[in-house]
Amino acid sequence: MAGHSKWANIKRRKGAQDAKKGAIFAKVSREMIVATKLGGPDPAGNFRLRTAIDKAKSLGMPNDSIQRSIDKAAAAGNADDMDAMTYEGYGPGGVAVFIEAMTDNKNRTAGDIRSYFNKYNGNLGADGCVAWIFEEKGLITVKQSQGSEETVFESAIEAGALDFERNDEENTYEIYTDPLTLNTVCDGLTTAGIEVASAEATRTPQNTVNVTELDVAKPLIRLLEAIENHDDVQAVHANVEMDDALMAQLDT
Repeated sequence: MAGHSKWANIKRRKGAQDAKKGAIFAKVSREMIVATKLGGPDPAGNFRLRTAIDKAKSLGMPNDSIQRSIDKAAAAGNADDMDAMTYEGYGPGGVAVFIEAMTDNKNRTAGDIRSYFNKYNGNLGADGCVAWIFEEKGLITVKQSQGSEETVFESAIEAGALDFERNDEENTYEIYTDPLTLNTVCDGLTTAGIEVASAEATRTPQNTVNVTELDVAKPLIRLLEAIENHDDVQAVHANVEMDDALMAQLDT
């Protein structure tokens, strides 16, 4: 929708992403450790690990650091005390929030997440209360400098993509895939001479809530930022939309 931003763009504009590389690397390293625990150290046969490695590389994580995380998990069992967890709830305005986390202390993480919802007028719900709203997909981003919209679109569809969006705010094309064919589509784009900027598994909302009031938007953004910045949280998904005028008020 023209003049509107969804959560992925909102958090980039608000700077909700980790400011320090060390924090970013810690999160992606944790993902690689758990992926290795669940599926083994060979990315060729472990989709989750390959996706985590691709994300680490797109963030600029050194290759030796990537390999070190995998080796430690495989050899020493460092992932044994890590659990993949999800949390679900509703924020202000009835916005659905789905959280993915990696933790070595489930009680601590759940308590922290619950406190954020309570503080910012939300409600942490039971498993499944909002999961149905979000569809698992693969997301590939390509810089618009890689080619015309028509060229990249045709290459993406030929490689097996499901959907395609132009994001002029970020100067990228966003290519959506079945999560199981994410790497296949990436390979197809590369073969076509199109460089992939990033590739990851994500969850996209099947419907959105358009927030129009500042007194709803403020606590909602604070809630999402607090969750996003928690050390154990890997990803936050929300079905929120805001128009640019409201975003400008939040920036003041």
